Amino acid sequence: MMKNKSTYEIMSPEYIGLTRADESGIVLGKLSGQAAVTSRLKGLGYTLTKEQMADIFIRFKDVADKKKEITDDDLLALITDEVNQPVTLWSLLDLQVVSGTMGLPTATVRLKGPDGQESIGIGMGTGPVDAAYKAIDSIVKVQVDLVDYGMNSVSQGIDAMAITRVVIRPVDQPKQGVTPQGRQFQRVFSGNGADEDVIVGSVRAYISALNKLISYSSASSQVPSRQESGNGAHAQQAVAV
Repeated sequence: MMKNKSTYEIMSPEYIGLTRADESGIVLGKLSGQAAVTSRLKGLGYTLTKEQMADIFIRFKDVADKKKEITDDDLLALITDEVNQPVTLWSLLDLQVVSGTMGLPTATVRLKGPDGQESIGIGMGTGPVDAAYKAIDSIVKVQVDLVDYGMNSVSQGIDAMAITRVVIRPVDQPKQGVTPQGRQFQRVFSGNGADEDVIVGSVRAYISALNKLISYSSASSQVPSRQESGNGAHAQQAVAV
């Protein structure tokens, strides 16, 4: 009887132009449990390990406390942010930003490092994102240039979750590869971050890119250098995604 939705639905979502959340009609929110989230992710084609699911659920509860409903696009953004990430060397613990027209934007960040130790950094910049990045730089101490910065909303509304993507490259480092045409290029590194707070998402993306750069530099220093092929016939840079 419960499987027959006409028993308790006056009209279907499709009747008024909406899309049903799933076959059961269950909407995910702050009261949803891990089993419901796991079931929805399986319906989207994702089978995660217990450890991955635990990480996803922690982020899910954090987002659900701020949003009335969690959409499939929100879940996919969390998958991108939590699962499809490089080896975690540095991770964000806390972030506080002060910005506006009354003074210089200032950010304070608390990071957990590769050794498990926590560090606090403070930065000032032209805006809240710039200040947060400078605070991170004061802790990680890896000099990079920001090559690209972009953001896309994955859902609608004022509480929509956004995915930020940044691309960075190391400063004052020699060319790290050669294209099939013999041109040298400098490797660049990208990172993604998802959050309903665009500043937090931007920080997550920047830390993700830094983790890739540091991991690559560490691995390169332990193996003999060799030529690397570009991603295309006219590649000038290679992005570590």
